[in-house]
Amino acid sequence: MTFYWQLFWSYVAQYAKGRLAYRADFVAGLISDVLYQSVAIIFMLVVFQQVPTLAGWRQEEVFFIYGYFLWPYAFFGCLSGGVWDLTDRYIVKGELDRLLVRPANSLFQLMLEGVAMESLVGLVTGTAIMAWAGSQLDLAWRWYDPFLMLILTAGSTLVYLGVYFSFACLGFWYDGRTGILPLLWNLNNYGRYPVSIYNQALKVLLSWVLPFAFVGFFPAAYFLRREAFLFWAAATPLMGLAFFGLAVLLWRAGLKRYHGTGS
Repeated sequence: MTFYWQLFWSYVAQYAKGRLAYRADFVAGLISDVLYQSVAIIFMLVVFQQVPTLAGWRQEEVFFIYGYFLWPYAFFGCLSGGVWDLTDRYIVKGELDRLLVRPANSLFQLMLEGVAMESLVGLVTGTAIMAWAGSQLDLAWRWYDPFLMLILTAGSTLVYLGVYFSFACLGFWYDGRTGILPLLWNLNNYGRYPVSIYNQALKVLLSWVLPFAFVGFFPAAYFLRREAFLFWAAATPLMGLAFFGLAVLLWRAGLKRYHGTGS
């Protein structure tokens, strides 16, 4: 563990050096993240100017869900760079060879090679939104809620990584350079709204097939004291472990098929 902890900080140090060398790119990344979050907030404000509630959910409740959603989204964005590049850069171009010959876990290296610390700005935005929404709703926070927030966020992040990484690993079985991850991107945003506003087909899809409801709605429903969803909120860490475990199994199976690019 000490070795991997030191390796983690080495990757972070290299990331910092790269960003200091290309500061304009770093600033552009921050602005891009802020604009993405701003557009989502403006969209929700426009919706609630037209309707008082959304299938029984108040504006402040929907904003709280979005604020929570930004936490796992920030950690996922920080660690998913290598996942997005897996098919084109690592499998097709053969850069996976470089990871496999090093004396460290290849999956650990893959995630940290694409680390993007600027994505963590979502933690600040998400905290501010939840604080505002919570004050408007008069939410009473119990002493253990911050610890549950960390546990649920970890589970939500693992759901994110598990779903995207599982689909990225399919690149070991076909030669497409872009993969199918872009197809998931729009579905990802459904997790920031109450799943109860969707039809039955989408509810099943977002809860069990591509469980993006566990990256925003279900965990946030716990803090909103929505008792009907408490069981599903508690299941968030288990869903995260299950889907990330599936991704690891696909990764290991894919490595057995991988033969490099040759010489």
